[in-house]
Amino acid sequence: MQVTNLSNAREVGPVSGRIQRSNSLVEDVYEAIFAQLMSLKIAPGSRITVDSLVKELDVSHTPIREALGRLEGEGLVLKTHLIGYRAAPQITKRRFDELYELRLLLEPHGAAKAAALMDETKLAVLRESAGGMARREGKDERLRYSNFARQDAIFHDRIMEFANNDLVRETLAFQHTHFHIFRLMFHSRVTEEALDEHEAILAAFAASDPAAAEQAMRRHIEHSRDRLLLAFD
Repeated sequence: MQVTNLSNAREVGPVSGRIQRSNSLVEDVYEAIFAQLMSLKIAPGSRITVDSLVKELDVSHTPIREALGRLEGEGLVLKTHLIGYRAAPQITKRRFDELYELRLLLEPHGAAKAAALMDETKLAVLRESAGGMARREGKDERLRYSNFARQDAIFHDRIMEFANNDLVRETLAFQHTHFHIFRLMFHSRVTEEALDEHEAILAAFAASDPAAAEQAMRRHIEHSRDRLLLAFD
């Protein structure tokens, strides 16, 4: 099973407008389209026209198709023979419930294990990741939201890495859970309330308290579920 290494992900590039040409053009194009998908600028289920992206981002077809192929691997884009690309439909309520059931089974226990194995180096990594979510540079809300989604995925992936169970980490990463749930609702509440919950998790890690870390992670996931349930009303 090949799993994306979230810890190597960069912050999201431009949401729209021309892409600055660089040595990582495909990566820049990927991040730009990713931001549009996460912020719902590209609506779930809508068609994605390669020619339109070529004009909007001022790049050739090749990096667009490579970026869309990567997004297809993450389940955010679907490709149909002779038809082309479209944004993946929104996850169903049943799938949403299943994802959160999985998270509640695995992540609180993983947080407890990570707390028991915590040291200053690991704690610094987690604090840096959490700090990236709290930054509010720039005026583009779509860009900030997609950055938060990316950093949130990295934060949770790092915790599972420090829990020292590769199978659990791979299982969660393979679902691309954070990408799909963040597409449910483009709203500041999704990010602002999560920041306080992350601080409670970090405090438990700083105290090397497995019971507190397990409780804080469980509370965070339950609150995340309750926030996003509104998308199904």
